[in-house]
Amino acid sequence: MSNHESPFQHPEDQLKPDTNSHQQEVVKLLKQVIEPTLKNDIVSLGMVRNLRIVDQYIYLRLYIGSHQHQLHTEIQSVLSSLSWCKKTYLQICTIPGVRTTLAVSSGKGGVGKSTTAVNLAAALRLQGAKVGLLDADVYGPNLPQMLGLGQADIQVINTSTGDKFLPLEVQGIKLMSVGLLVEANRPLAWRGPVLHKIITQFLQDVEWGELDYLLIDLPPGTGDAQITIIQESPICGVILVTTPQQVAIADVRRNINMFRQVGVPVLGIIENMSYLICGDCGSRTPIFGSGGGEQLSAELQAPLLGQIPIDPDICSGGDTGNPIAIGFDIAQAKHRTSPASEVFAKIATAINATFLRIAE
Repeated sequence: MSNHESPFQHPEDQLKPDTNSHQQEVVKLLKQVIEPTLKNDIVSLGMVRNLRIVDQYIYLRLYIGSHQHQLHTEIQSVLSSLSWCKKTYLQICTIPGVRTTLAVSSGKGGVGKSTTAVNLAAALRLQGAKVGLLDADVYGPNLPQMLGLGQADIQVINTSTGDKFLPLEVQGIKLMSVGLLVEANRPLAWRGPVLHKIITQFLQDVEWGELDYLLIDLPPGTGDAQITIIQESPICGVILVTTPQQVAIADVRRNINMFRQVGVPVLGIIENMSYLICGDCGSRTPIFGSGGGEQLSAELQAPLLGQIPIDPDICSGGDTGNPIAIGFDIAQAKHRTSPASEVFAKIATAINATFLRIAE
């Protein structure tokens, strides 16, 4: 690949060369297959990848969750109308046992992406979902500390599909992170090939069991790690985390373009550090400006899922492994609520409403 060639292709670009009428015909038929939860076709959702037509044979990969295997039958059915096609070879790419894989992403560091991912996982668990967290922020793996874990011995178990890592379970959340595997304070200075191998191992070689949601905490920005994760995993949507100021919004726009080019839909925006609540009068002060989340929501036509206030307990909760969304005060050994925990609960409710987990 030349230095000027983008590693991305929009799903329709990679699936529809102008010189191949058969390819165009296949894409047209595949667009008739609608994913019922997101109510969009499987091509636009980036679920169909690596489509190739060789002679009279069709080859493609289908990236799905564990509950979407009926799409295989639908694809075979619509493609059976092609008189010239002798056979369709369809490779299913999924994470066994995982129904819905969501990415949590940000355009820049320091906006609270990992904190948001941990608290969102905790809020979903409190609403009855089975949740896993994959810490793919390989240069800054902070999720273990945010859940109260240090370096730990990760077990490797033998399964019918080979040896698998067994994630740790803490506070009802299954967690896998490179931070559990390396020595404390050791610099994680990995080059591209090593980074690619680690990430693909975490995507393919973890025994998650049955999960309603696997949340992937992506590294900030648009580098090799993000590209690998997006291309190799069945992510069905991304939640973008930003802060209100325009500098953060500009970086998020770049992130958005990365997801658009691979056809991964943006499910919603979370605006972090939105305002400070006065402890005396309850007034809100937008320390980092205002309107950034609403602006992105309007541009993307994606919902603003929540605006999280600045709260010292969010920071202390991350340092002590007590996410604010859980709403438990360790010092006083009692449950508590806060504006921030209520926002995370509302975001979890919105996600469950989209994917119909609780209703099932």
